[in-house]
Amino acid sequence: QVQLVESGGGLVQPGGSLRLSCAASGSIFSINAMGWYRQAPGKQRELVAHITSAGSTNYADSLKGRFTISRDGPKNTVYLQMSSLKPEDTAVYYCNGQGTVVAASTFRLFDSWGQGTQVTVSS
Repeated sequence: QVQLVESGGGLVQPGGSLRLSCAASGSIFSINAMGWYRQAPGKQRELVAHITSAGSTNYADSLKGRFTISRDGPKNTVYLQMSSLKPEDTAVYYCNGQGTVVAASTFRLFDSWGQGTQVTVSS
């Protein structure tokens, strides 16, 4: 019942910047938190950044200072501003959202993922 759609990925040169967006839609009552994860070929999916509905943020230690997560609450959208990109940032970036949906007066929790967007950092 909740769809997450990422956009903004692509090919960028080392040192460049990209901004990813993720919009959540569906029978959403509230969103508690949204986050970005990434998975490089042959590696496990890892946390990039996470933001709560209160605006608290958490980043992977190795990415602090280069990546910034932000959100637009009314639009149920989360952004990831990536700068000083390195080849090792190449991965599929996934959006995750957690919260509550409502249908027929019934509330239930959701934990949903987007389909992912490819980010390639290469000269």
